[in-house]
Amino acid sequence: MEREPMRIREGYLVKKGSMFNTWKPMWVVLLEDGIEFYKRKADNSPKGMIPLKASSIHSPCQDFGKRMFVFKLTVAKQQDHFFQAAYLEERDAWVRDIKKAIHCIDGGQRFARKSTRKSIRLPETINLSALYLSMKDPEKGIKELKLEKDKRVFNHCFTGTCVIDWLVSSSSIRNRKEGLLLASSLLSEGYLQPAGDTSKAAAEGLSDTPFLDLSDAYYYFGHRRKNWKVRKFVLRDDPAYLHYYDPAGGEEPLGAIHLRGCVVTAVEDMPDTKKYDADNILFEIITANEIHYYLQAASSTERTEWIKAIQSVSRTGK
Repeated sequence: MEREPMRIREGYLVKKGSMFNTWKPMWVVLLEDGIEFYKRKADNSPKGMIPLKASSIHSPCQDFGKRMFVFKLTVAKQQDHFFQAAYLEERDAWVRDIKKAIHCIDGGQRFARKSTRKSIRLPETINLSALYLSMKDPEKGIKELKLEKDKRVFNHCFTGTCVIDWLVSSSSIRNRKEGLLLASSLLSEGYLQPAGDTSKAAAEGLSDTPFLDLSDAYYYFGHRRKNWKVRKFVLRDDPAYLHYYDPAGGEEPLGAIHLRGCVVTAVEDMPDTKKYDADNILFEIITANEIHYYLQAASSTERTEWIKAIQSVSRTGK
């Protein structure tokens, strides 16, 4: 009996239409041998299927200036497929898994996802979340720097060597070998993210260890803080609505955006409008019935937080 392909990853992405320059939310399922996409998560049959054999993936893809976090999949027949994720870490996670799936197909291997915590025998007593908060401490944690490599600038980053140095100095580990194991687990759980080709290649399995104790391997913090500041908007998960109010006051909302099944992505500026005088820190909400809303955050960090919160509510709220 033939084995069904394993589901590697699934979730909502925004996909560009093959014929027209239209971007629509799709429920995307990455299998061992291809990518299926559905109009809705509950649909039984896919709207289309992209085979991965002899395909290649390109990220970041800057073919569309206003859309951020886009990656391109080029199939064997030289046809391009474009997908947009909600934020950087999500895009990189999709790209890593797709690359690995293509590599396994080309090498005649089965896709296997290993648990870092088990494979490195990380003691269960280690609290990665608490350790992460200590690493982010403004005074005693790892210092985030502006680093440059190969004419590329990386903001709010630090080197792999700095991470291991900090773990040793904080008595979290006994030696640098243990530090590699612990840092690899932080990387696997998303507390650390690779920045630059060297660290990304290692995270994708092209090195002896997922994490590199090197001065030219760059990383940044992955998870964002979750203390949301409510000004004009109030986010609710039951039911899943984003209510908006008059900033001058008033207890009754002016309206609400239904978030269940929506897709949210960062954008550079709104289509068919002049750019703002201020920096464009915009994000787009596409509802399940394909209504588009554009909102502007107060900062880049706040935009990332709103996107992640809305995305979470869209999947779990009613």
